[in-house]
Amino acid sequence: MKYKYPVYQPTFSEKEKEYVNECLDSTWISSKGKFISLFEEHFARFNGVKYSAAVTNGTVALHLALIALGIGEGDEVIVPTLTYIASVNAIAYTGATPVFVDSLSDTWQMNPIDIKKNITHKTKAILAVHLYGHPCEMDSIVKIAKENDLFLVEDCAEAIGTKYKGTLVGTFGDIGTYSFFGNKTITTGEGGMVITNDETLHSRMVHYKGQGLAKYREYWHDVIGYNYRMTNICAAIGLAQLEKIQSVLNKKRAIANWYKEYLTHIPVNFHEEIGEVYHSYWMCSILVNEPKLRDSLRQYLMDRKIETRPVFYPVHTMPMYASKYQKHGNAEDLGWRGINLPSYPDLGKADVKYICQQIENYFHEIR
Repeated sequence: MKYKYPVYQPTFSEKEKEYVNECLDSTWISSKGKFISLFEEHFARFNGVKYSAAVTNGTVALHLALIALGIGEGDEVIVPTLTYIASVNAIAYTGATPVFVDSLSDTWQMNPIDIKKNITHKTKAILAVHLYGHPCEMDSIVKIAKENDLFLVEDCAEAIGTKYKGTLVGTFGDIGTYSFFGNKTITTGEGGMVITNDETLHSRMVHYKGQGLAKYREYWHDVIGYNYRMTNICAAIGLAQLEKIQSVLNKKRAIANWYKEYLTHIPVNFHEEIGEVYHSYWMCSILVNEPKLRDSLRQYLMDRKIETRPVFYPVHTMPMYASKYQKHGNAEDLGWRGINLPSYPDLGKADVKYICQQIENYFHEIR
């Protein structure tokens, strides 16, 4: 079905075409070329960090971060169960064991108290996921990591521009990771980034992402590496997107405010920012009061060419990670009741009003 209002679609300008055409004219289209270093430099500057390295997608960014930290077989990594599957799969790729924790019911982010409860002698790292653009409770998580001598990786795939107490996420831990998939706040089509202030970690990630090529000996490989390099064409698109990121963030915040305005008298709960934070609203999300209402509301909107998505299903309920029974009540409740609404930057106020009117019409009809 072709939706009139998709959940998300990227926004491009002439600048992306200009930079891509420059790549084609130069013939530097693969993993070398000026746009890769420019994109890395500008992304590091935007986040206020020393180093960044561009990679092929957000999933390998997570894997690369864990590999650089030495995470492997026999280790445990604490991760929220309410997240996209990539956060957990990246842990499994290393041979380590993901240890799931529940979410906070108000922010939807991982519960620091649950993190503390799940630390064992095998725990090596915490993977904090800033879900849907709202930050985790970083004061508590950083404190837990330091007190227990744990690495801290921040999955910021959905949280470019998100702030916790005035500081951009991705800069609290050892490494921050990002995704530039087509539905992200800025896109390269497929792509990702790792950032850090640690020179050694940066060097390790660059080493591993480039097939383990030795620094001072041509065609000599001294570790088992990976081909995780971004192309110059993707970086060209990313640089053009990054140049307008503030306007995109401003527009997405306006869209969220319109939803809050028009949903005020409708029996749903909007995913708002809680505390001293800046929610970047990668997705505008709602909770219906009862799980049984979610699919019928989604179908009602689909019939009116409005695309929606369910909030992520808790990963501990999926077959490959459900070898033992676990109960994470808040994550399960959010996972069964949540809906993501259209949130793309070209959405206008009248569009949001129409979508909310259709949600209101649904609830009138089922009364």
